[in-house]
This record gives sequence, structure tokens and C-alpha cells, in this order.
Amino acid sequence: MYSKLEALEQEYLQIESDLSDPDVFGDQEKYRRLSKSHADLAPIVSAFREYRSLSSEIDGNIELLSDNDPEMRQMAEAEIDRLRDSRSRLEEKLRVLLLPKDPLDEKNIILEIRAGTGGEEAALFAADLFRMYSRYAENNNWKVELLSVHETGTGGFKEVIASIAGNHVFSRLKFESGVHRVQRVPETESQGRIHTSAVTVAILPEAEEVDLKIDPSELRIDVFRSSGPGGQSVNTTDSAVRITHVPTGIVVTCQDEKSQHKNRAKAMKVLRSRLLNILEEEQQRELAANRKAQVGSGDRSERIRTYNYPQGRVSDHRINLTLYNLEAIMEGQLDEVIEPLVQNFQAEALKEAKAA
Repeated sequence: MYSKLEALEQEYLQIESDLSDPDVFGDQEKYRRLSKSHADLAPIVSAFREYRSLSSEIDGNIELLSDNDPEMRQMAEAEIDRLRDSRSRLEEKLRVLLLPKDPLDEKNIILEIRAGTGGEEAALFAADLFRMYSRYAENNNWKVELLSVHETGTGGFKEVIASIAGNHVFSRLKFESGVHRVQRVPETESQGRIHTSAVTVAILPEAEEVDLKIDPSELRIDVFRSSGPGGQSVNTTDSAVRITHVPTGIVVTCQDEKSQHKNRAKAMKVLRSRLLNILEEEQQRELAANRKAQVGSGDRSERIRTYNYPQGRVSDHRINLTLYNLEAIMEGQLDEVIEPLVQNFQAEALKEAKAA
């Protein structure tokens, strides 16, 4: 590991030198690429330098163990123990930093939320979850763009699709895919009985055109008049767009914009991400035998979390995590759930790396 870290530090220093070259500064694409590499390496190099400094301090204190003064030797022993504990923790941090990066981690995402079993109550909870993710995005200075929404008459969502753009969005939200179950007393329940409903969440890495080429001949595009509330020209012109990807049968409809062009662009964004997700799932199935470091399967049919309102409890079933701060989590304070999931994934990945 040490030799690898030294090589990365040399690479980091070379990039620093290149970034100060006027010729590189004039090449915006190369400058952007090198700046990103520099930023990616910075936390590893910083931790490695701290690790090396601790090792040097330990060596200095070991020399003091031969001192004639017993009190000095005792102080050195205590300091060595403290420094070794710090170095051990730092070594574990470096192992995590050196784990292979998921190439999708820096992607923006397409968020899809659909009401499942539970009728209107499920639709209301779908709206609650969308608000939760929107608040979390706001806390992280991410941008949320609504792509499609099918509302119910009481403020719920049968389905809502949005894009979320920002720094490392997929890396933070990729473990949210699956079935989210809610247990609470619906407002319409006169006898105070607790109902259980379910909502499906899908987190798809947003696909750029460079990630996935779609053959136009494989698409069937229909335009039609928007339905539902709209006013103005939304439901009076053929602005709604339905795109069908014939080989897979995937259908995406977008009708929320007045412009057919905008609806088509949004629909293509969703379609491209769904197709990329299919390819990723196929690759994961092929590697499944070698990939033990997964938090659940990521299958959308898998129940991953329960939100119990009477108890104020949130339980993530994949890592046996139980928190009693449901209200704060629903307000977007999701890091308390996400961090343990990320740490569990890293711990499993480290085990796998050590066993390899």
C-alpha cells in the first residue's frame, strides 16, 4: 500500500506542476481534466502525508525509550501508544480512499417515485418522499428539476420523476432504490387504525449522449394533447410526447411543458437513463458472484426501509439500522441514514479486497 501511495503522491505533484504550465492553462479541456484529477487525489495525498508524519513522530519517540530518565521513557511510551492508535485509524481511512471508485458516483440522477400498495395513502407518502429528497438536495446545494408528475386530487403523487444535479449526487443516493414502507394513521381513518402502504423509489444515474447512443430508428414518437390540469396552452395543443423504445418496450411520457420540444428533451433524458440502468443491472448480474459488497440487491421489489409514524421510527432493513428521528429525516436530514449505508458498503468492500 505504501508504494502505491508514494506513486499517487508523485502523480499529484506532477499534476500540480502541469496546472501551472501556461500551455495547459490555455487548453480548457485538459485543464479541466487535470483539475479534476488533482481534486480527486488531494484527500488521499493529504491523509498519506499525515500518516507519514505520524510514523516519523513514532520513530522519534521510540528513540526516547533509551533515555536514562524513567519519567521521559514513560511519557514516550504513552505518546507512542497514542500515535499508533491515530496511525491505525488513518491507515484504515487510506484503505477506504484507495478502494476502486464507482465510475457512476459523480453522475447526476433521475429520481423516480411511484405509489404502490395502499391507494391514496401511498400516493400521499410518495409526495412526502419527494419532498424529503428535495429538501436533502436543497441542503446539498443540488438542483432539482421536475420532469413528470401524475398528481392525485388530494395532493398525492401516483408517480413523480425528477432530475437532481450537483456534486456526487449518485454516490449519496444510490442506496435509496427499493420499496419504502410507511406505517401511519391516514387522515381519512376515523377509527385511528394504522395502515401500511408502500412506495417504490428508483435512483438512475443520468446518462449523457456520450454514455449511450440510441438509434433513432428504434424509437416510436407520438405527440398528443396533454390531459389533466394545465390552463393556457398546455392541454389545448399537441405538446405532450410519448417515446417508445421498441427493442425494450420502455415507454416514457412527458406532458408538463407547453413546448413539445421541451417535453421531448425531458422524455429522452429519462429514457436514456433507464436504458443505461438496464445495461448496468446486466453487468452487475454478470459480476454478482464476485460482488459481495452490496447493500441489498438494489432490486426495486426489495423492501429497504420502514417509516413508522406512531413510534417516530425509521428502520433500514439492510443494515439493521433503527433511528428515532423520523420527523427530522422527513425534513431532509438524510445523512443519518445514508452515512451508515456508505460505511457498511465500504466495510464490506474492504473485507472483499483483503480476501482477494
